[in-house]
Amino acid sequence: MKLIAKATIQIQKPIEEVFEGIVNPEKMTKYFISESSGRLETGKELIWKFPEFPDEYPVKEIKIETNRSVSFVWDEEEETKVSITLEGQPDKSTIVKVTTDGKTNNEDNLKWVIGNTEGWANFLACMKAYLEYGIQLRKGAFDFMRKN
Repeated sequence: MKLIAKATIQIQKPIEEVFEGIVNPEKMTKYFISESSGRLETGKELIWKFPEFPDEYPVKEIKIETNRSVSFVWDEEEETKVSITLEGQPDKSTIVKVTTDGKTNNEDNLKWVIGNTEGWANFLACMKAYLEYGIQLRKGAFDFMRKN
């Protein structure tokens, strides 16, 4: 059995706005990352930085289906494939689902799946707060994790 991290949320914004909120670094820096070397586009390779950590995270193998899905491979401690799908709803809201690679069921990967599920649920909550209300939930939320 493979371990898969998943998180889902419904955002009260049209699919086009949610999609732009994911691929546009100007928007992503308001709820997820502190810097990006560019916009998420098919075939590009980017570098992401986070406010809490000094490290840079390569983002590669990017595949985009406009207003439908975003996928990429990024290097946390080892490469992980992330798939984000968008489903427009009749009320003009959008369901966003994040799924990450399946990993072999062992003790280290159990910790990985729990951490990634928690992390992507936080990503979705922060994105919802920012896109719906302009609130930046992530600001200062993880300062305790900084290595001094």
